[in-house]
Amino acid sequence: MNSPPACAGRERPARAALTRIFEPGDERAGRWLREVGPVELMRRLTVADGSAEKLKGMTATRLSGYRLRASTADPERDLAAMDAVGGRFVCPGDPEWPSQLDDLADARPIGLWVRGRPDLRLWALRSVAVVGARACTPYGAHMAASIGAGLAERGWVVVSGAAFGVDGAAHRGALAAGGATMAVLACGVDVAYPRGHAELIGRMVEQGLVIGELPPSGHPTRSRFILRNRVIAALTRGTVVVEAQYRSGSLVTARSAQRLGRYTMGVPGPATSGLSAGVHELLRGEGVLVTDASEIAELVGEIGDLAPARRGPVLPRDLLDAVSARVLDALPRRGAMEGRDVARTAGTSTDEALGRLYELHSLGFVEREGDGWQLTVGPTRNGDARRGGT
Repeated sequence: MNSPPACAGRERPARAALTRIFEPGDERAGRWLREVGPVELMRRLTVADGSAEKLKGMTATRLSGYRLRASTADPERDLAAMDAVGGRFVCPGDPEWPSQLDDLADARPIGLWVRGRPDLRLWALRSVAVVGARACTPYGAHMAASIGAGLAERGWVVVSGAAFGVDGAAHRGALAAGGATMAVLACGVDVAYPRGHAELIGRMVEQGLVIGELPPSGHPTRSRFILRNRVIAALTRGTVVVEAQYRSGSLVTARSAQRLGRYTMGVPGPATSGLSAGVHELLRGEGVLVTDASEIAELVGEIGDLAPARRGPVLPRDLLDAVSARVLDALPRRGAMEGRDVARTAGTSTDEALGRLYELHSLGFVEREGDGWQLTVGPTRNGDARRGGT
């Protein structure tokens, strides 16, 4: 979808009014908006000249409901109310509009109500969504907070929905690291919901961004939470799901991200936890398993932004060549063995075996016992040479 010219003149108040008339994500309304423009669409919804009935898909019942809402719409009041709290209304085509939202086609937001000083478009260019269960476990809260902090430290904007559980932990992690975070609300951006996160949302208004599709004082509903998730998915480079049951709304965000061609990631949890079941199902499909911020940044970041290599500790025994390791393996766990017997067990000559035994002695792996050789007693350099039978 091509971005329209910058929102100006009567278009801005028309779009502001339409956010009171249509529900977020209404593709039918999005098609009308694309076909006739916001000013003409608003006119048809408020003037009984028969033009509204000509819109494809319009019915008498729908038109009656739209006109009932239109009768109470006052865009100038809403724009003034947003200005009073230091906010603004951003429309498609504005310099601040995140063009990746255009990938939603006719489900694209009519406009976004925004609070916070940073530029929405610039922040969205380098953003990652971190979502998950509201009733998360301590493990989920810990992982969300550490991922949020780690992404913030790497210069990524952490995006979530300001809900209890994983959302709040991700936001707090980013703020604790002195980083950037953005909340996408399913209500008016002048409404603190949930109430228990009023302070957190206030901090994001001061230090980050709070955005939403609903006009001032708009209240959340179950469907609006679900529809809000498509904005989180489209706005960001990728979506990370920390904990989620099979029917979790965060999986709706992940599926939206997949449809839009964004990266979809999941943090694994205990196989016995119902809160990890949805994440594991995601990982069985197209989701990518991640465990920390560096792995996320490697996936969604630029070329060369690599996570550190993960491997176990290198033990002194690991540095031995193949023949020396075989000679060391030939020695019994207890007791001594003569050089000729070591050679036979190791499959090498006696001279070769003795030469390697003297080298192993200098390295602290073995010691002399009369005419024989034995493993060094006590803490040794061979680490786990006999641990677990390996």
